[in-house]
Amino acid sequence: MKTERAPIGFIVNGAPASVSTAPLRRLSSVLRDDLGLTGTKVGCDAGDCGACTVMLDGEPVCACLLPMASVEGAAVRTVEGLGGGGLSALQASLLAHGAAQCGICTPGILVAATALLERNASPSEAEVQDALGGVLCRCTGYRKIVAAVLDAHRHLPGGDPDLRLPPAGQAVGASPVRLDGVAKVTGAEKFGGDSFPADALSVLVVRSPHHRAAFSFGDLDAYIAGNAGVAAVFTAADIPGVNCFGVIPPFADQPALADSEARFRGEAVALVACEGWVARELDLAEFPIQWHELPAAMEPATAQAAGAALVHAHRPDNILVQGVAERGDPETALANAAVIVSSEIETCYVEHAYIEPEAGYAFVDDGVLTIVACTQAPHMDRDDTARVLGLEPDRVRVVPTATGGGFGSKIDVSLQPLIGLVALKTGRPAALAYSRTDSMASTTKRHPAAMQATIGADADGRIRGMLFSGDFNTGAYASFGPTVANRVPVHASGPYATPNYRAVARAIHTNGPVSGAFRGFGVPQATLMQETLFDALAYRLGIDRLQIRLQNALRNGSETVTGQRLEAGVGIADCLTALAPHWTRALTDADIFNASQSVVRRGVGIASCWYGCGNTSLPNPSTIKLGITPDGKVALHQGAVDIGQGSNTVVAQIAADALGLPLGDFTLRSADTAITPDAGKTSASRQTYVSGKAAEKAARTLRERILRYANVSADASLQLLSGGLLLVHEGGERRRIDLALLAPDGDGLVFAAEESYDPPTTPLDARGQGKPYAVYGYGAQIAELEVDMALGTVKLIKITAAHDVGKAINPLLAEGQIEGGIAQGIGMALMEEYIPGRTENLHDYLIPTIGDVPPIETVLVEVPDPEGPFGAKGLGEHVLIPTAPAILNAIRHATGASVRKLPASPTRIVEAINRARSR
Repeated sequence: MKTERAPIGFIVNGAPASVSTAPLRRLSSVLRDDLGLTGTKVGCDAGDCGACTVMLDGEPVCACLLPMASVEGAAVRTVEGLGGGGLSALQASLLAHGAAQCGICTPGILVAATALLERNASPSEAEVQDALGGVLCRCTGYRKIVAAVLDAHRHLPGGDPDLRLPPAGQAVGASPVRLDGVAKVTGAEKFGGDSFPADALSVLVVRSPHHRAAFSFGDLDAYIAGNAGVAAVFTAADIPGVNCFGVIPPFADQPALADSEARFRGEAVALVACEGWVARELDLAEFPIQWHELPAAMEPATAQAAGAALVHAHRPDNILVQGVAERGDPETALANAAVIVSSEIETCYVEHAYIEPEAGYAFVDDGVLTIVACTQAPHMDRDDTARVLGLEPDRVRVVPTATGGGFGSKIDVSLQPLIGLVALKTGRPAALAYSRTDSMASTTKRHPAAMQATIGADADGRIRGMLFSGDFNTGAYASFGPTVANRVPVHASGPYATPNYRAVARAIHTNGPVSGAFRGFGVPQATLMQETLFDALAYRLGIDRLQIRLQNALRNGSETVTGQRLEAGVGIADCLTALAPHWTRALTDADIFNASQSVVRRGVGIASCWYGCGNTSLPNPSTIKLGITPDGKVALHQGAVDIGQGSNTVVAQIAADALGLPLGDFTLRSADTAITPDAGKTSASRQTYVSGKAAEKAARTLRERILRYANVSADASLQLLSGGLLLVHEGGERRRIDLALLAPDGDGLVFAAEESYDPPTTPLDARGQGKPYAVYGYGAQIAELEVDMALGTVKLIKITAAHDVGKAINPLLAEGQIEGGIAQGIGMALMEEYIPGRTENLHDYLIPTIGDVPPIETVLVEVPDPEGPFGAKGLGEHVLIPTAPAILNAIRHATGASVRKLPASPTRIVEAINRARSR
């Protein structure tokens, strides 16, 4: 039964508006669904994330908490009303500072900051942080947001960001504004839930409330008949194809809809397709399903116990896969070492907590199923969805929307086969936006890990041998469990020469949440183990902690633990050297502080990282196409999905300099499986390197074809003019090509080139020996903090980060990646702990706020790699890896205590201090 409606009048962005709606309906819903003002984002529907912030009579409020009855006669201002027809000074400042990454939180940030600036044009940093404290951002690390707000007064409203685009040959190394940035700061960017068709059926998902349970359905026909507006119900029996998907095809094991048994809490078991007004009111607790709860194994130890039920019958002992890397004789090396140190450490589930929950819609047109949704991997989505729905891949088209953060979890399909099923079966468009609880309950997490390691060194601090073992809780289904188990042994040595080594990592099934890709694929967990042991070695030997890392660092010509010889581009020593003066200063500051303090102690920690860019010993190709249009533009078919990291801009910068035309001549044809070649998934820090290399190759091929057509040498220069003219200059000669006279291809291009690049790697043998990656990135970070010895609370003072990026294609975006990764590392270290059934919202699950991230100083180190485009390396994963171990090492330096379970909450820190005192 429909809820009673009432006419409600108010002012929106200076214009009168009137809607007939339920008085208790949320303002956020009315703005988005009735008025089309989708710049107001919905990230939680609970006032926790602040993405829906609007001004009500000049004061910032969460629109998701405001009933329409409270809006009668009021003035509402949304992000769409900030610019007055152009960009406001604050919007221009956010662009200039690179403070909008994925852009999903940007409208809320802008509205809250505008409210502050309109009452205080020159706020302090503390006042900015206080004003923005209720708006969460998962991408930027907040520092550039703060700087942009403080700097807004320097910008003029209405400025043209295109004026900052570099000329020909000067794109690489410049920091132009994001090519897709204007839409992010005006609210025009369309994310997964922003453009649902008006006639779309809403899709609701029935999910398991139990960690493991058998289930059966009641009378579904009677349920449909008894609920007006419910069009259909679908279960696993309705799936026409293979009810199984997975990011690694040989391990694919997850059903789109569970059949008779649910293996984890939050697993989808049925769909209800209904009219939109029903979706707002239907109580799924009345859905006819009977549950029979079964014993669940939530920890690897339980899943491995004698007699434990198998999560998957074909995987004995609940082991999904085991990875290994082994060389030399580690046992003998440890027996002969002057000093050995051993320890163990445990981590928990970590939630991706992107501010945009999964959302999208599907429709069928001319026999093709089109899915418009947020994603990190459109071609993988297409193939998995086609398989589930029994379609040929060419009958499925995936059009990515803007993606409001991903960090790995939006690689796996989520809602794509579900909305596709409804659209296919009903013939109507189908739309679904996950609630925050649905998103957190059903999507992948960072693998919990229980790790042990021993490292031995000679009397001078040279590493002689290492043993590492780790069990990684991969949850109910495979996802990226095999990747984690194989990547961890390669990286668990850290970026250090380790001649004798054995590392074993096991991915073990439980009935916990599915563990998948999350910024680092298990390397952040392993680095916690290795880097805290390096500190223990330094203390035992009386060697400076930075120095022990520097003397063991890999260098050009070194061999890794997989036997790979690193010929060039090894930048870890350069990173550590760059940090040396900061390290000396920080230690001095800590000594001075601690000389007069007893309850609060200051500590300084350091940690290093390395990370192989791309897939581990597997094909990892990317294909990029670009060409010249008849009207004189460079169309870049850019299928590398930009989830905030900046690939839309960085790949274009690479292509621009390789082609020899200015960045301003480029137009983006962004990821769409119908028009862009497969650039691979956005993960594993591969897009700048792999897709960038493909773009460089394609641009050079296009340039060669143009020059050949013009019959000039490689020294000629190109110039595009309005009206579709291409000028080719060589010496004092000029050739003029009228593009309109040339026949375009099927993509509307008169000159075109398409090239692929696949990094040269080799498989790992049974001992984990081989060349798993062609390019590695390196980094090191220093954490300075204070610990209250009585309360166990931590106050971060500063983080200094040096990262080897090979070549900084866009230094501003690189800094933004570093700051954002550090913020996530802070969360992993100090506060983030996902507990199924207990922390499925952004109120109980804590991520860093603007007040939790200290000043960050970034040092970009450039040690070019000959494989990378213009020498560039990947960056996105690396920047998170050293943060948590640097923080743990700083806590130990401050307190003398080692925290062995993350997050390092105040309770765990106090327990560690008490243990240390009792020894």
